[in-house]
Amino acid sequence: MVLAIAVGAGAGLGSIAFRWLITTFTHLFSGHADYAGAGGSANPHVPWLGAAFVIITPIVGGLLYGPLVDRFAKEARGHGVPEVMLAVAQRGGRINPQVSVVKALASALCIGSGGSVGREGPIVQIGSALGSTLGRLAKAPEGRMRLLVACGAAGGIAATFNAPLAGVFFSMELILGTFSAEAFGATVLASVTASVIGRAAFGNTAFLTLPPFHVEHLAQYGLFAALGVVAGVVGVGFTRILYWIEDACDWAWRGPEWLRPAAGGLLLGLVLLVLPEMYGVGYPVLEKATKGGYVVAFLLLLLVGKIVATSLTIGIGGSGGVFAPSLFIGAMLGAAYGTTAGHLIPGVAGGAGAYALVGMGAVFAGASRAPITAVVILFELTGQYSIILPLMLAIVLATATSRLLSRDTIYTLKLRRRGIDLHAPAPHAALGTQTVQTVMEAVPAPLSAKADLGTAADLLTRSDHGVLPVVDDHGRFAGTLSARAVAEALAGAPDARPSQVGELAQPASALTADMSLAVALHALVAAPGTGLPVLDPVKEHLVGWLTHQSALRALHAAVPTPAASAA
Repeated sequence: MVLAIAVGAGAGLGSIAFRWLITTFTHLFSGHADYAGAGGSANPHVPWLGAAFVIITPIVGGLLYGPLVDRFAKEARGHGVPEVMLAVAQRGGRINPQVSVVKALASALCIGSGGSVGREGPIVQIGSALGSTLGRLAKAPEGRMRLLVACGAAGGIAATFNAPLAGVFFSMELILGTFSAEAFGATVLASVTASVIGRAAFGNTAFLTLPPFHVEHLAQYGLFAALGVVAGVVGVGFTRILYWIEDACDWAWRGPEWLRPAAGGLLLGLVLLVLPEMYGVGYPVLEKATKGGYVVAFLLLLLVGKIVATSLTIGIGGSGGVFAPSLFIGAMLGAAYGTTAGHLIPGVAGGAGAYALVGMGAVFAGASRAPITAVVILFELTGQYSIILPLMLAIVLATATSRLLSRDTIYTLKLRRRGIDLHAPAPHAALGTQTVQTVMEAVPAPLSAKADLGTAADLLTRSDHGVLPVVDDHGRFAGTLSARAVAEALAGAPDARPSQVGELAQPASALTADMSLAVALHALVAAPGTGLPVLDPVKEHLVGWLTHQSALRALHAAVPTPAASAA
């Protein structure tokens, strides 16, 4: 608890410093607090250049942060969250301490000089690096290290966006990939601490100032549902274009990596000259779109422009997040969709702003496949509870559409392209290369689904397993029965007891013999009993039984003993 609070405090202070750096560099490079909303104005520092100064700023910024990242922390390149996910999944939560400083400087320089990226990825990586460093200093065990990294991510999100709940769910849904009481408690402590510090510095107001929205007609739910499906497609499209442009940049560039951001900055500058609304994060443009400030054709141009500008910024080696661009793309999509619907069915569609807000959450969910985080963070960023029902509907449909279209999210695809599967064992791990068939034990004596409780109790008391498989009259697997379930049934009222074992059998995470042991272990760890059934490929008949002991024997056999190593 003490470490979680300390990490939250560090993340809160780090977010203040990071936002100050962004504001400072944006003023320095553009002469405005946020040039995206300045409408292509000249830079007061160099007025004789007019709006063309945006061609130069990405080049100068790249010359500053390119060598910094290449020399001190290469993992600070890109959008940051995948590196944190990898550190938690396969590196015991270990992140280089210098990442927090390098990431803050590089991302602030990139955004301030016109990079069309967000600040959530950097602040997640900054907070996570602080958590990892503190855990290392405190000599925390590996499990605690992972939790402290998640606390840093939660604190960073909470303080930067004034969204304490979103920070908690972002950490558990995306960073840890699991929900538990311990993780929830620790991340809440870090998130609350960081939020208090953030609110002291930035005030207690919603991050985005939007007009109130309401669902005015029941038929609008059908329109919101359709928007969710379209947003899911756009989210997947954004992901694929992002990595396609990154591949194109990798193919085209043959010079030193430290010079790549400056060289690519020329292309980014040309995009900014045509569409100055792409400069930096772009929240003023987003807010104007939700208030109906643009026509449909320009909204679609901004949507395409943001996809290209963000992809190009990441592709040339820039440093920044993809969360804010996802919101931007979603707002443009939703506003265009809502405006079009308003023209076609004016008495039913309602205001375009509601569709813009829903589109923000739905595109983010389609790209990240984190529906809980999307719902919570949109509610906290905007303070709009009146739109929660259509928001939930669209986000769930966007997530489902994304899952149908793509195996990976915008975060995991970056790792898979490098040959890293977060659900596979870490590289060079001894465990996980075998199949279940080579490790499994013989099937324990199964129970007939028609057996009575007395027979089941007798077999379970004499068995080495706390759980036994249940089969039907044809020998097909029907589930498992635990000693606990039988004991609870026998302790109840006689007239309430089931007459047959089949009524108590529970479905289990049945494994197949050809499954990788690395994949099977995820189900085995979560199993309530001492093992899991192994079935044939069609998942009908039992062929074996996988226990924790058999998995441990496989690991012991794969790891050379000290004596063998010495020999």
